[in-house]
Amino acid sequence: MATIAAVETRLVTLPLARPWGADVTTMSLVEVVVTDSDGCRGRGFSWTPTIGAHAVQALIDQDITAFALGRSIEPVDLWPALWAHLHEAGGGGVTTIAMAGLDLALWDLAGVRAELSVVDLLGRTRESVEVYGSGVNLHYSQDDLVAQTERWVAAGFDAVKIKVGSPDLARDVERLAAVRDVLGPNRRLMIDANQRWDLDRAERAIGEFSRFDLAWIEEPLRADDLPGHVALRSRIDVPIALGENVHTRYRFAEFIAAGAVDIVQPNIVRVGGITPFRQIAELADATGTTLAPHLLLDLSGQLALTLTHPTLVESVEDASFTDLGALAEPSPVSVDGSRLVVDARAGLGLHFA
Repeated sequence: MATIAAVETRLVTLPLARPWGADVTTMSLVEVVVTDSDGCRGRGFSWTPTIGAHAVQALIDQDITAFALGRSIEPVDLWPALWAHLHEAGGGGVTTIAMAGLDLALWDLAGVRAELSVVDLLGRTRESVEVYGSGVNLHYSQDDLVAQTERWVAAGFDAVKIKVGSPDLARDVERLAAVRDVLGPNRRLMIDANQRWDLDRAERAIGEFSRFDLAWIEEPLRADDLPGHVALRSRIDVPIALGENVHTRYRFAEFIAAGAVDIVQPNIVRVGGITPFRQIAELADATGTTLAPHLLLDLSGQLALTLTHPTLVESVEDASFTDLGALAEPSPVSVDGSRLVVDARAGLGLHFA
């Protein structure tokens, strides 16, 4: 059985073509390359849009690499042992984000060794998946937001998501009305508050927004406020989506068991990689909970093709690795209209420039 012989990292900073705010003009990732004792290589990455990239890289370079060298290249074997080893530094957050870099690299390595795409290695369940248009756009003017929505409609999207949570609720109402007017009555509209409200303000805002026929409200409250989400769920009719800032399958299980969430949105990197993401997907299946992966189109799109149930994959405008010029080779993931497909190539097929 081959073992891990080397782990190398590289910090990559990518300028955002469309800044996510005045202070969010770049995205950071840490490329992770693992070499096994047979000389085969796998490539993965950790990802932090704004905060913590150097801390993630340091954790990989020091603690994760020291633990991983000489151990099995099987990601499902390594992951729980590594998580237990790192737990003193935290059960989630920087810990799981850093773990994802190695986990993704090991799954890529498994595909390379088997000469299969990760999609086919895990078990392809469909040939394409629906994508929805998304934007980090609360700072956009209304004219810019409307123009963005028009681009999504022209591209063929049947579902879109915009940001809400303005200090002035009337501003959100006016913007939602303008977006719904562009979308018409038959396209789905989702909104994302990014944890900006408390319970009372969330209830009030969602009541004001109900006229716009919302498919879901995302992160209405602070992400770790389980009792608040339970209370909100009993007060509103709009489905609640959350999970981009939930970092372990145990925490997902708590939100689901409490009846606090309708759509779980694990971020594959933030939860620690493909290995725990699959466990969260199994949990969602077992409880009849809808799953829609968060961000990272080039990765989420691949995993979406292996899920039991169809899902929606988020396509943030001009934020794919291709759009950001991050890749040395074309991405295996492409979008045609509202459908995403993945080329069959060994591993994950994501080689960073």
